[in-house]
Amino acid sequence: MARKGSFLHEGEYMLYVLAIIEDASGRILITRRALDKRWAAGWWEVTGGGVMAGETSAAAVVREVREETGLDVSAEPLAPVWRYRNVDLARGDNYIVDIYHFHLHFSPDDVRLQRREAIGCQLATREQIDALAADGVFLHYERLHQALAAEAEGAPAPAPLAAPPAAGA
Repeated sequence: MARKGSFLHEGEYMLYVLAIIEDASGRILITRRALDKRWAAGWWEVTGGGVMAGETSAAAVVREVREETGLDVSAEPLAPVWRYRNVDLARGDNYIVDIYHFHLHFSPDDVRLQRREAIGCQLATREQIDALAADGVFLHYERLHQALAAEAEGAPAPAPLAAPPAAGA
């Protein structure tokens, strides 16, 4: 498996996960990226991150949500609602992203941010997220919009991807 930041060639991909976490009122948990991030510092996003060697996409989303927000999604359906692939051979930036959508009963008081990842969070309506995207400060907006639209239309969820090989395998 390639390391984060590696130049990836044709057929090589990093695997990432994103978690749309929606509360009982239909608001989505968004976090504000730490200001010392090299990319998109201070921008808003949904929780997510990279899949580790030997880890499944489902295990990664449970881990990332727990690490970054303190919330537990392990008892929720663990199937992505959308998947997309990015191929940028010139920059070696090839990746696959599985997007999950969780419906949880929680409040902002239940959220425990991982401070090296995020400096704030809020429960936002889709209109508030639209406004952040219009201001150019919300990550993955188009892909999240596509995922929610496909889910609403009843599009079939993508098949699970196999776990990447463990280091040395």
